[in-house]
Amino acid sequence: MKQPDEVKLEFVREWLQKAEMDFRTAMYLFDSGEDFLIGTVFHAQQAAEKYLKTFLVWRQIEFQKTHDLAMLLNLVAQVEIELAETLNEAVELTPYGVEYRYPGDYPEVTRRDAQRAINLIQLVREKIRDRLPAQVLGTPGNH
Repeated sequence: MKQPDEVKLEFVREWLQKAEMDFRTAMYLFDSGEDFLIGTVFHAQQAAEKYLKTFLVWRQIEFQKTHDLAMLLNLVAQVEIELAETLNEAVELTPYGVEYRYPGDYPEVTRRDAQRAINLIQLVREKIRDRLPAQVLGTPGNH
């Protein structure tokens, strides 16, 4: 039988792996050109959401199923207000995870928008990973 701490570490690792996959996908799509800008911003939002959820799981803070980054950052602020404030601009990504998934009347995603999304997700990734223990991050070259 696994110890509770081991179960927690595994669950945090699973969330982090999902976040990392969306991060890598966003980076790949951004580097692939203009035809992939919506995919870039969508996966940036998904990565931000999953990194925040990774942090919340690590800190054992319950959250609802949501794509709302402001809601998740409010939960982060309960335990680390400075982190939530540092990452506050990431709320800009929220519409990319919801509205942009479906046909509708929304502004076109520009290269500048996609670059902004990449910059935001790099910040979220860095700040969240900095707060996770080495045993969650895995190998030293996994940054």
